[in-house]
Amino acid sequence: MLHIAHAPIYAHPLPEGHRFPMLKYELIPEQLLYEGSITQKNLFAPTVCADEIVLLTHDKNYLDKLKQQTLSAKEQRHIGFPQSPALTERELIITQGSIDCCHLAFENGIAMNVAGGTHHAFADRGEGFCLLNDFATAANYLLHQKLAKQILIVDLDVHQGNGTAKLFEQNNSVFTFSMHGAHNYPFHKETSDLDIGLKDGTDDGIYLPLLQNTLDMLLEKVKPDFVFYLSGVDILETDKFGKLKVTMQGCKQRDEIVFSKLQQHQIPCTVAMGGGYSPDVRTIVEAHCNTFRLAKDIYGLN
Repeated sequence: MLHIAHAPIYAHPLPEGHRFPMLKYELIPEQLLYEGSITQKNLFAPTVCADEIVLLTHDKNYLDKLKQQTLSAKEQRHIGFPQSPALTERELIITQGSIDCCHLAFENGIAMNVAGGTHHAFADRGEGFCLLNDFATAANYLLHQKLAKQILIVDLDVHQGNGTAKLFEQNNSVFTFSMHGAHNYPFHKETSDLDIGLKDGTDDGIYLPLLQNTLDMLLEKVKPDFVFYLSGVDILETDKFGKLKVTMQGCKQRDEIVFSKLQQHQIPCTVAMGGGYSPDVRTIVEAHCNTFRLAKDIYGLN
Protein backbone atom coordinates (compact mmCIF):
# COMPACT_ATOMS: atom_id res chain seq x y z
CA MET A 1 0.00 0.00 0.00
CA LEU A 2 1.11 3.56 -0.70
CA HIS A 3 1.22 5.28 2.69
CA ILE A 4 0.79 9.04 2.78
CA ALA A 5 1.40 11.20 5.84
CA HIS A 6 -1.15 13.98 6.14
CA ALA A 7 -0.62 16.61 8.83
CA PRO A 8 -3.80 18.39 9.93
CA ILE A 9 -4.41 21.95 8.79
CA TYR A 10 -5.47 23.89 11.85
CA ALA A 11 -8.31 26.35 11.63
CA HIS A 12 -6.71 29.59 10.49
CA PRO A 13 -3.34 29.34 12.27
CA LEU A 14 -2.07 32.16 10.02
CA PRO A 15 -3.19 35.65 9.10
CA GLU A 16 -5.20 35.94 5.89
CA GLY A 17 -2.23 36.84 3.69
CA HIS A 18 -0.29 33.73 4.70
CA ARG A 19 -2.98 31.11 4.03
CA PHE A 20 -2.52 30.57 0.29
CA PRO A 21 0.78 28.62 0.67
CA MET A 22 -1.04 26.22 3.02
CA LEU A 23 -4.06 25.62 0.79
CA LYS A 24 -2.46 22.95 -1.36
CA TYR A 25 -1.92 20.68 1.65
CA GLU A 26 -5.68 20.34 1.98
CA LEU A 27 -6.42 20.13 -1.74
CA ILE A 28 -3.87 17.44 -2.71
CA PRO A 29 -5.40 14.59 -0.66
CA GLU A 30 -8.90 15.83 -1.50
CA GLN A 31 -8.17 15.59 -5.22
CA LEU A 32 -6.53 12.16 -4.95
CA LEU A 33 -9.50 10.87 -2.95
CA TYR A 34 -12.05 12.43 -5.30
CA GLU A 35 -10.54 10.84 -8.41
CA GLY A 36 -10.08 7.45 -6.74
CA SER A 37 -6.28 7.41 -6.91
CA ILE A 38 -6.22 6.75 -3.16
CA THR A 39 -8.67 5.90 -0.39
CA GLN A 40 -8.71 6.94 3.25
CA LYS A 41 -6.71 3.78 3.99
CA ASN A 42 -3.70 5.32 2.23
CA LEU A 43 -3.67 8.33 4.58
CA PHE A 44 -2.28 8.36 8.08
CA ALA A 45 -1.97 11.12 10.66
CA PRO A 46 1.45 11.40 12.35
CA THR A 47 1.89 12.43 15.96
CA VAL A 48 4.19 15.12 17.35
CA CYS A 49 7.90 14.38 17.01
CA ALA A 50 9.64 13.84 20.34
CA ASP A 51 12.12 16.45 21.53
CA GLU A 52 14.99 13.96 21.75
CA ILE A 53 14.61 13.16 18.06
CA VAL A 54 14.37 16.81 17.01
CA LEU A 55 17.52 17.50 19.07
CA LEU A 56 19.51 15.07 16.92
CA THR A 57 19.42 17.93 14.38
CA HIS A 58 18.31 21.18 16.00
CA ASP A 59 19.72 23.20 18.89
CA LYS A 60 17.86 23.00 22.19
CA ASN A 61 17.74 26.78 22.54
CA TYR A 62 16.02 27.09 19.16
CA LEU A 63 13.52 24.31 19.90
CA ASP A 64 12.72 25.96 23.24
CA LYS A 65 12.03 29.25 21.44
CA LEU A 66 9.62 27.52 19.07
CA LYS A 67 7.75 25.75 21.85
CA GLN A 68 7.70 28.71 24.24
CA GLN A 69 6.80 31.22 21.51
CA THR A 70 9.81 33.43 22.22
CA LEU A 71 11.18 33.94 18.71
CA SER A 72 12.22 37.53 18.11
CA ALA A 73 10.49 39.67 15.48
CA LYS A 74 13.63 39.35 13.33
CA GLU A 75 13.61 35.55 13.62
CA GLN A 76 9.96 35.47 12.61
CA ARG A 77 10.64 37.68 9.59
CA HIS A 78 13.36 35.27 8.43
CA ILE A 79 10.90 32.39 8.69
CA GLY A 80 8.15 34.32 6.92
CA PHE A 81 5.36 33.24 9.29
CA PRO A 82 4.32 34.83 12.59
CA GLN A 83 4.85 32.36 15.41
CA SER A 84 1.92 30.46 16.87
CA PRO A 85 1.60 27.29 18.98
CA ALA A 86 -0.43 25.64 16.22
CA LEU A 87 2.25 26.28 13.61
CA THR A 88 5.00 24.83 15.83
CA GLU A 89 2.88 21.76 16.57
CA ARG A 90 2.17 21.28 12.88
CA GLU A 91 5.88 21.44 12.07
CA LEU A 92 6.61 18.80 14.70
CA ILE A 93 3.88 16.60 13.18
CA ILE A 94 5.28 17.08 9.67
CA THR A 95 8.73 16.06 10.93
CA GLN A 96 7.35 12.91 12.54
CA GLY A 97 5.48 12.22 9.31
CA SER A 98 8.74 12.06 7.37
CA ILE A 99 10.21 9.73 10.01
CA ASP A 100 7.15 7.49 9.86
CA CYS A 101 7.44 7.46 6.08
CA CYS A 102 10.97 6.07 6.41
CA HIS A 103 9.73 3.01 8.30
CA LEU A 104 6.95 2.50 5.74
CA ALA A 105 9.36 2.93 2.84
CA PHE A 106 11.45 0.04 4.18
CA GLU A 107 8.31 -2.10 3.86
CA ASN A 108 6.91 -0.86 0.55
CA GLY A 109 9.77 0.88 -1.25
CA ILE A 110 8.27 4.34 -0.94
CA ALA A 111 6.14 6.51 1.34
CA MET A 112 5.09 10.12 0.94
CA ASN A 113 4.45 13.20 3.04
CA VAL A 114 1.80 15.66 1.83
CA ALA A 115 3.90 18.37 3.49
CA GLY A 116 7.58 18.48 4.42
CA GLY A 117 10.68 19.31 2.45
CA THR A 118 11.46 22.14 4.87
CA HIS A 119 15.01 22.45 3.59
CA HIS A 120 15.71 26.08 4.56
CA ALA A 121 15.73 25.33 8.30
CA PHE A 122 19.14 25.34 10.02
CA ALA A 123 20.14 23.86 13.36
CA ASP A 124 19.56 27.13 15.19
CA ARG A 125 17.07 29.04 13.07
CA GLY A 126 14.31 28.87 10.49
CA GLU A 127 14.13 30.53 7.09
CA GLY A 128 11.91 30.63 4.02
CA PHE A 129 8.69 29.24 5.59
CA CYS A 130 10.68 26.41 7.23
CA LEU A 131 10.80 26.03 11.03
CA LEU A 132 12.35 22.54 11.37
CA ASN A 133 14.22 20.52 8.76
CA ASP A 134 12.16 17.35 8.44
CA PHE A 135 14.48 15.52 6.02
CA ALA A 136 17.57 16.28 8.09
CA THR A 137 15.85 15.16 11.27
CA ALA A 138 14.63 11.95 9.63
CA ALA A 139 18.08 11.25 8.15
CA ASN A 140 19.77 11.73 11.50
CA TYR A 141 17.15 9.49 13.09
CA LEU A 142 17.90 6.70 10.59
CA LEU A 143 21.63 7.00 11.23
CA HIS A 144 21.17 7.17 15.01
CA GLN A 145 18.97 4.05 14.95
CA LYS A 146 21.42 2.32 12.59
CA LEU A 147 18.63 1.82 10.05
CA ALA A 148 20.77 3.29 7.25
CA LYS A 149 24.47 3.75 6.64
CA GLN A 150 24.58 5.93 3.54
CA ILE A 151 21.82 8.40 2.71
CA LEU A 152 21.27 10.45 -0.44
CA ILE A 153 19.08 13.56 -0.37
CA VAL A 154 17.77 14.47 -3.83
CA ASP A 155 16.48 18.04 -3.64
CA LEU A 156 14.77 19.14 -6.86
CA ASP A 157 12.95 22.15 -5.48
CA VAL A 158 13.79 25.30 -7.48
CA HIS A 159 15.41 26.76 -4.34
CA GLN A 160 18.67 25.38 -3.00
CA GLY A 161 18.36 23.30 0.15
CA ASN A 162 20.67 25.60 2.07
CA GLY A 163 19.72 24.46 5.55
CA THR A 164 20.14 20.80 4.62
CA ALA A 165 23.51 21.49 2.99
CA LYS A 166 24.80 23.27 6.08
CA LEU A 167 23.53 20.64 8.49
CA PHE A 168 25.38 17.84 6.71
CA GLU A 169 28.50 19.64 5.51
CA GLN A 170 30.65 17.59 7.91
CA ASN A 171 28.70 14.33 7.70
CA ASN A 172 29.98 11.82 5.15
CA SER A 173 27.04 9.50 5.79
CA VAL A 174 24.61 11.93 4.11
CA PHE A 175 25.21 13.09 0.54
CA THR A 176 23.28 16.25 -0.32
CA PHE A 177 22.36 16.92 -3.96
CA SER A 178 20.50 20.09 -4.90
CA MET A 179 19.49 21.01 -8.45
CA HIS A 180 18.03 24.50 -8.32
CA GLY A 181 17.77 27.91 -9.93
CA ALA A 182 21.19 29.57 -9.78
CA HIS A 183 19.69 33.06 -9.53
CA ASN A 184 16.95 32.27 -7.06
CA TYR A 185 16.43 32.27 -3.30
CA PRO A 186 18.48 31.79 -1.18
CA PHE A 187 20.82 34.36 -2.64
CA HIS A 188 23.60 33.20 -0.33
CA LYS A 189 23.97 29.52 -1.15
CA GLU A 190 25.51 26.99 1.20
CA THR A 191 27.65 24.20 -0.27
CA SER A 192 25.91 20.87 -0.88
CA ASP A 193 27.94 17.78 -1.76
CA LEU A 194 26.69 18.42 -5.29
CA ASP A 195 25.05 21.64 -6.41
CA ILE A 196 23.75 22.17 -9.93
CA GLY A 197 22.69 25.76 -10.45
CA LEU A 198 20.37 26.12 -13.43
CA LYS A 199 20.19 29.17 -15.66
CA ASP A 200 16.95 31.13 -15.83
CA GLY A 201 14.75 29.71 -18.58
CA THR A 202 16.04 26.12 -18.32
CA ASP A 203 13.50 23.91 -20.11
CA ASP A 204 12.61 20.23 -20.35
CA GLY A 205 15.24 19.56 -23.02
CA ILE A 206 18.04 20.64 -20.72
CA TYR A 207 16.58 19.73 -17.32
CA LEU A 208 15.56 16.11 -17.87
CA PRO A 209 18.76 14.69 -19.48
CA LEU A 210 20.86 16.53 -16.91
CA LEU A 211 18.88 15.02 -14.05
CA GLN A 212 18.95 11.54 -15.56
CA ASN A 213 22.70 11.55 -16.08
CA THR A 214 23.39 13.05 -12.67
CA LEU A 215 21.17 10.58 -10.86
CA ASP A 216 22.83 7.64 -12.63
CA MET A 217 26.22 8.96 -11.55
CA LEU A 218 25.16 9.54 -7.94
CA LEU A 219 23.58 6.13 -7.46
CA GLU A 220 26.81 4.56 -8.69
CA LYS A 221 29.08 6.85 -6.68
CA VAL A 222 27.20 7.24 -3.40
CA LYS A 223 25.57 3.79 -3.29
CA PRO A 224 22.84 4.96 -0.90
CA ASP A 225 20.76 2.54 1.14
CA PHE A 226 18.10 5.23 1.63
CA VAL A 227 16.98 8.25 -0.41
CA PHE A 228 14.98 11.34 0.51
CA TYR A 229 13.36 13.06 -2.47
CA LEU A 230 12.12 16.65 -2.34
CA SER A 231 9.76 17.01 -5.30
CA GLY A 232 9.03 20.75 -5.40
CA VAL A 233 6.87 21.86 -8.33
CA ASP A 234 8.21 25.41 -8.35
CA ILE A 235 10.31 24.36 -11.35
CA LEU A 236 7.17 24.84 -13.48
CA GLU A 237 7.13 27.52 -16.17
CA THR A 238 3.94 28.87 -14.55
CA ASP A 239 5.58 29.42 -11.16
CA LYS A 240 5.62 33.02 -9.95
CA PHE A 241 9.13 32.77 -8.50
CA GLY A 242 10.78 29.78 -10.21
CA LYS A 243 12.33 31.40 -13.32
CA LEU A 244 12.59 28.01 -15.08
CA LYS A 245 10.60 26.78 -18.10
CA VAL A 246 9.79 23.19 -17.20
CA THR A 247 6.38 22.08 -18.48
CA MET A 248 3.76 20.12 -16.55
CA GLN A 249 4.71 17.05 -18.58
CA GLY A 250 8.39 17.70 -17.92
CA CYS A 251 7.75 17.92 -14.18
CA LYS A 252 5.93 14.59 -14.37
CA GLN A 253 8.84 13.06 -16.31
CA ARG A 254 11.22 14.32 -13.63
CA ASP A 255 9.34 12.31 -10.98
CA GLU A 256 9.21 9.30 -13.27
CA ILE A 257 12.99 9.41 -13.71
CA VAL A 258 13.59 9.51 -9.96
CA PHE A 259 11.06 6.83 -9.03
CA SER A 260 11.99 4.45 -11.84
CA LYS A 261 15.68 4.52 -10.95
CA LEU A 262 15.13 4.08 -7.23
CA GLN A 263 12.62 1.29 -7.77
CA GLN A 264 15.01 -0.42 -10.20
CA HIS A 265 17.83 -0.26 -7.63
CA GLN A 266 15.43 -1.23 -4.79
CA ILE A 267 16.41 1.78 -2.68
CA PRO A 268 13.68 2.84 -0.23
CA CYS A 269 12.57 6.45 -0.54
CA THR A 270 10.70 9.05 1.48
CA VAL A 271 9.14 11.85 -0.57
CA ALA A 272 8.07 15.34 0.52
CA MET A 273 6.33 17.98 -1.54
CA GLY A 274 8.41 21.13 -1.19
CA GLY A 275 7.42 24.36 -2.92
CA GLY A 276 5.01 25.43 -5.64
CA TYR A 277 3.78 28.96 -6.30
CA SER A 278 1.91 29.02 -9.60
CA PRO A 279 -0.86 31.67 -9.57
CA ASP A 280 -3.57 29.07 -10.16
CA VAL A 281 -3.67 26.65 -7.22
CA ARG A 282 -5.12 24.00 -9.55
CA THR A 283 -1.81 23.91 -11.42
CA ILE A 284 0.09 23.37 -8.17
CA VAL A 285 -2.27 20.61 -7.02
CA GLU A 286 -2.19 18.79 -10.38
CA ALA A 287 1.61 18.81 -10.48
CA HIS A 288 1.87 17.47 -6.94
CA CYS A 289 -0.85 14.88 -7.55
CA ASN A 290 1.15 13.60 -10.52
CA THR A 291 3.93 12.76 -8.07
CA PHE A 292 1.57 10.60 -5.99
CA ARG A 293 0.01 8.95 -9.04
CA LEU A 294 3.39 8.05 -10.50
CA ALA A 295 4.68 6.64 -7.21
CA LYS A 296 1.65 4.42 -6.92
CA ASP A 297 1.95 3.19 -10.53
CA ILE A 298 5.71 2.68 -10.68
CA TYR A 299 5.86 0.84 -7.36
CA GLY A 300 2.72 -1.15 -8.11
CA LEU A 301 1.01 -0.19 -4.86
CA ASN A 302 -2.69 0.04 -4.08
